[in-house]
Amino acid sequence: MQYDPDNAHPALASAAASALAASAPSRQPRVKGPLVWLDMDQQELDDAYDQIVYAPNRDQVGKRRIANSERARAVLGLPERVAYGPSEIEKLDIYRTKAPNAPVNIFIHGGAWRANRGADYAFLAEPFVQAGAHYVILDFTNVDDAGASLFPMVEQVRRAVAWVYRNASRFGGDPGRLYLTSHSSGSHLGGCVVTHDWRKQDLPIDILKGAALSSGMYDLKPVRLSKRSKYVKFTDEMEEALSAARHIDKLHTPLILAHGTYETPEFQRQTRDFYAAVKAAGKPVELLVGEGYNHFEMLETLANPYGLLGRAVFAQMGLAA
Repeated sequence: MQYDPDNAHPALASAAASALAASAPSRQPRVKGPLVWLDMDQQELDDAYDQIVYAPNRDQVGKRRIANSERARAVLGLPERVAYGPSEIEKLDIYRTKAPNAPVNIFIHGGAWRANRGADYAFLAEPFVQAGAHYVILDFTNVDDAGASLFPMVEQVRRAVAWVYRNASRFGGDPGRLYLTSHSSGSHLGGCVVTHDWRKQDLPIDILKGAALSSGMYDLKPVRLSKRSKYVKFTDEMEEALSAARHIDKLHTPLILAHGTYETPEFQRQTRDFYAAVKAAGKPVELLVGEGYNHFEMLETLANPYGLLGRAVFAQMGLAA
């Protein structure tokens, strides 16, 4: 029987009202402190770089991601796991398609630079593999194991991309059709990949023919001012070198940038500002806004060829759903 609050016994109605009140978030007024970044005080800025504040279903979506990845591996089979660097974590998973000389998409996962592993993102591979593309998911160190520095993470993902380019033909991939997808802090790393000077590794400057960076950070200044500085030892050198928005002159990859309307205000602004800067520089870029999606839900649209990100990346790669 469905509970009807309008016709409930007074005692039951009172108990239900008390339960609802207890579960509701506190609405106590807060005195705003000194401004730290734009119109935000410290608490507001900290909240703007803390996804759980704006996406309370984070753990639910995470469980869904892991379960769907297990199902994807049951369909696709286990990936080929290959080392791209000397340390134990420097490995990548290759989900192969049957088509010869196929395009390759490389995925960089998020996790606030601190969490997650490539195996938990296998669910993204299935639609790409079925559409005739290889899907490569990277593993790399986290900031806690890297002495609170982001430099080792950036160096590893760049090394992984270079490995895929040099070895694509070995697993049936076309090195001339490499693409990148990423999410959250992975999109920060992805921004550092697409603005890297690949000539330093004797590789073509347009090593990536396209990239879709979702829900990312492209300038570290406000991040450095937030509570993320408690676990990342930001320096002037790090802020300058690893802020993609400051190195657009090195960008030679057509971009898709995306955010959801239920993301934090800073993650939305970071994407909009990076889009505007790339567009002002006269370089190819597209902005996607996911209406009704929060930070974690946005990634799920990449696993659907008819979803917001999936449709755009399929078009970018020339794939048919």
